[in-house]
Amino acid sequence: MHSAISRLLLVLVSGVLALAVTPVATAAPKPPAQAQPCANKVTPPPPVDTSEKPRPGEAAPAPLPVPPVPVGGERMAECGLVLPKRALNPPEGNTSASWVLQDLDTGDVIAAKDPHARQRPASLIKVLLGLVVVTELPPAKIVVPTKEDAEQECTCMGIAAGGQYTVDQLLHGLLMHSGNDAAHALSTVLGGLDATLAKMNALATRIGATDTRAATPSGLDGPGMSTSAYDMSLIFHYAMKNPEFAKVVKTKSFEVPATAGKPVVTIYNDNKLLGSYPGFTGGKTGFTDDARHTYAGSAVQNGHRVGVVMLRAEQRPTRVTEQAAKLLDYGIALRESKAESVGRIEYRSPETVNADPANAAPNADGAANSGAAAAAEDPFGVTGWIITLVVFLIIVASFVVGHQRKKAMAGE
Repeated sequence: MHSAISRLLLVLVSGVLALAVTPVATAAPKPPAQAQPCANKVTPPPPVDTSEKPRPGEAAPAPLPVPPVPVGGERMAECGLVLPKRALNPPEGNTSASWVLQDLDTGDVIAAKDPHARQRPASLIKVLLGLVVVTELPPAKIVVPTKEDAEQECTCMGIAAGGQYTVDQLLHGLLMHSGNDAAHALSTVLGGLDATLAKMNALATRIGATDTRAATPSGLDGPGMSTSAYDMSLIFHYAMKNPEFAKVVKTKSFEVPATAGKPVVTIYNDNKLLGSYPGFTGGKTGFTDDARHTYAGSAVQNGHRVGVVMLRAEQRPTRVTEQAAKLLDYGIALRESKAESVGRIEYRSPETVNADPANAAPNADGAANSGAAAAAEDPFGVTGWIITLVVFLIIVASFVVGHQRKKAMAGE
């Protein structure tokens, strides 16, 4: 009897000790969401022309570093479609290489495709320039364009060299009609092209747009130009909180008075969803040969304010604005069904973005990341509990063996 109990206890203790030194399956780190690295994780696709060739004597800028912790949450590092669980697939016919749907009120990312893949923004970068303008320049300030300002590669609003324009008029031409001449004139007032680019990139860095580098104020392709659908969504989210910006992108038409021999110019908004899509609140379009078609827009329906950003899209089989409308429908439907979010729009400092993953900052809503939450729920840890159980069993075993020995001695 004594030897049988002892052997049984030894087997139990050995088994528990084996558990203590064997990795626990449930505690093992999860495998990465993607077996293969995402396309364009570091740089946009190769250019199709010489627009990004550096000037003589200058080197091409190095690619922007990829943060160790994906901005916006773990799922924002995924490739392909990033959808809520049990969500229907998005509408067919969308041609964009990357897109993001967001809730402009809560900052939730509703759904996405390759959110952090690096692409080119084309004229969506004018959103970033517009933010610098409304921050630094009074709307009534008078600007007198130079000959160089007026002779930019178009699309142009049609300014005249030597004319007089207010910052507000140029801002309307910049955002409504994507005027490259307006972009150049505003950059001249801001201190020149280099100073303006420095201000744009400083703002992108400050709010956490880690994939974004403006190479030109207008969005024409240039060395090192880069962004992502996530970043443009973050910048658009930031911009739509500014009343001056939001008012301009929602304007259907705007008159610029006659000046310097030029007659009155009427500017019409390029965004075809304005006035045709229910609840549409404005946005921005763009195109270059390297970037292809880019798009940002937002709408309010049934209390849900949803924004969409599309990068590297094509006008066939359906126009980009029609593709955007279908994505907005899809995003609003997901909000109506209370589908879970797949990420967050996060304004993060460079120090936070580049921090060690173990010390990652809380999400935008104040919630800690999942690893930290798990540690908070069980600070003692799985291994600690196993060791405690081993010690307990050894004590019990010692007590039982001692008791059996006493009985055996009494029987003798």
